[in-house]
Amino acid sequence: MEIRIPENVSKIIDTLNSRGFEAYAVGGCIRDSLMGIVPHDWDICTSALPDEVLDTLGRHNIIESGLKHGTVTVSVDGELFEITTFRTDGKYLDNRHPENVKFVRSLREDLQRRDFTMNSIACHHIKGIIDEFGGCEDIENGIIRCVGDPEKRFGEDALRILRALRFASRLGFRIEENTGKAVHKLCGTLRNISAERIASEFTQILMGKYVVDVLLEYSDVIDVIIPEIYDMIGCVQNNPHHIYDVWEHTVRVVGYVPQDRILRLAAFFHDIAKPFCRTTDERGIDHFHGHPLLSAKMTRAILNRLRFDKKTISQVCLLVEFHDYRPPTDAKPVRKLLSKMGAENYPELLELKRADCRAQNPELLEGKLVYIDTLEEICKKETEGGRKFRVSDLAVNGRDLMEIGISEGKKIGKTLEYLLSGMINEEIENDFDSMIKAARNFNNITDREETNGV
Repeated sequence: MEIRIPENVSKIIDTLNSRGFEAYAVGGCIRDSLMGIVPHDWDICTSALPDEVLDTLGRHNIIESGLKHGTVTVSVDGELFEITTFRTDGKYLDNRHPENVKFVRSLREDLQRRDFTMNSIACHHIKGIIDEFGGCEDIENGIIRCVGDPEKRFGEDALRILRALRFASRLGFRIEENTGKAVHKLCGTLRNISAERIASEFTQILMGKYVVDVLLEYSDVIDVIIPEIYDMIGCVQNNPHHIYDVWEHTVRVVGYVPQDRILRLAAFFHDIAKPFCRTTDERGIDHFHGHPLLSAKMTRAILNRLRFDKKTISQVCLLVEFHDYRPPTDAKPVRKLLSKMGAENYPELLELKRADCRAQNPELLEGKLVYIDTLEEICKKETEGGRKFRVSDLAVNGRDLMEIGISEGKKIGKTLEYLLSGMINEEIENDFDSMIKAARNFNNITDREETNGV
């Protein structure tokens, strides 16, 4: 397949070639181009040393960060391109970073240090494709294969293990047999990788179109980075609603939700506490009472450990906590649900619920989906015009209550909750005068009860 290299990339390559240096586009941009995917960025490798790159391209448009590892960033017409000197890596002492790098003049030496054959392909706009390790054939056959000895590649950088899973999940490629064996054998070295890098790769694995097959085949790898899943694997659910164990059910829910970051994370964690909540009744039927709340607590701890941002943690835990909540299909209970979790979050909750049901007993699916569809219609109706159901949406606030003589903090909080409940149940109109009147009445009654020792 012919690859069309962008004009600005060709300009950089031509400029380096004019000074006698080799230069090629390399790596992911070539892999994606061969697959018909538009690359997000273009990387260039060259025989020129960093100082020679600076002298050739002019220091005024160069960002010198990364010089230690042979990388400079050049700006051309507002676009940024990374240019890296051919190199080999020294010994890896921490399963992640080389002790040092050695600059070389050989393209082959540079390509053979890379992780997978599909990422070790170079291309020149005149010379064409340079494929020293069969990367083009592996792309054509949908295979992820390490360059050289897979145990050596993964031993050098354990993060490559998760990268292999990420590519399999994203592209649907099969991990080659020896590469797969090395993944299983060396996955324990992932404990040496930083939480932030684990979180990034794990999220990308979850976002893949082919995530179900990857999670099922490489659960031992996921167990290393999230040990809490260990008890899910093989945890049977002797219950009419389920046909899979907790782990396979969870994995299939991940595959059923849309490829949305928050939803995929929520799907992965929604039942993580089930093994710890399992009870069996006298008929031999398993129950998992309380698992949504405990799952949310476990999820918060795990996401904090993996250094996810606070907003993500809050959104994911909210969905996990309410995923099994089933209010009656009536306006008032639905308003209470919207009040508890935030009206803006119901579309994601319903997506998670639908996926959860699809990964259960198919004989019971139709009735469950009808219930969710009905719930959705009520949610839409109740939130028309941007209507919400939180204390912050009331026509009065704490300052208004203080001005009518309610000064104690606890009383203000109780009064606002009372007004919110009245609004939800359509017993109090959400306008200033009605709210103030109701607040006065509520506190008069409360004060009398306190005086009488009630």
